[in-house]
Amino acid sequence: MQAGWWPVLLLLAAGFAAGWIDAVVGGGGLIQLPALLLFPGLSPVQALATNKLGSIFGTTTSAITYYRRTSPDLKTAIPMALLALVGAFGGAGIATILPSAAIKPIIIVALVAVLAFTIFKPRAGELSQLRHRGRTHYAWALLIGLVIGGYDGMIGPGTGSFLIIAMVTILGYNFLQASAKAKIVNLATNLGALLLFLPGGHVALGLGLALGVMNMCGGYLGARMAISKGSGFIRVVFVIVVLALILKLGWDMFAG
Repeated sequence: MQAGWWPVLLLLAAGFAAGWIDAVVGGGGLIQLPALLLFPGLSPVQALATNKLGSIFGTTTSAITYYRRTSPDLKTAIPMALLALVGAFGGAGIATILPSAAIKPIIIVALVAVLAFTIFKPRAGELSQLRHRGRTHYAWALLIGLVIGGYDGMIGPGTGSFLIIAMVTILGYNFLQASAKAKIVNLATNLGALLLFLPGGHVALGLGLALGVMNMCGGYLGARMAISKGSGFIRVVFVIVVLALILKLGWDMFAG
């Protein structure tokens, strides 16, 4: 695979931007995956696999940054991450037999509902007010991890955003705490997908590692900004990214 300098530089810039967006609200795949699909010489499956390799570096960096500065509840985040890994592995398998065209309309409806809730419930996500206690809390957390992990394995775009809104609306965390936990869970979903892609030789390793470095830089900067600016900043970026995701999936569905 040979490409000129400009496609490489543009892809690396996309990797940095994706890492920043992913660290704040998730949804970095909106930038990085299309850039990979346009990269000369990469097949669609290679683009998907290489995207996961680059992303796992960014999610690891932002997860560590959030952990050091916000002390997220690991008793909730770790079980969620384990179930999300299982879900992502299974979802990747389902993706080989289930057409994405059957799923996209459902995802768009869900995203519109999420966007409406976020806009018309401006106080949601400002404070952590847990809605469940004990086993009920953990049961909901595990279900969220499994379902959204499966979604990430099957389709992918907006996984971080779905995790955040589920933890805000169902569990009752604020946007900052939800973002911190989402990074840990998203790290697991990327790993689950790579467990399928790497043995199959689908990853462009050199390109993926270069993207990983840019994702790390963007992820570190994004996590620092989100932590310093708080839940209000995350909420604004969240609305922008979810709106972009709705437009992207809608365009794919109707243009395709």
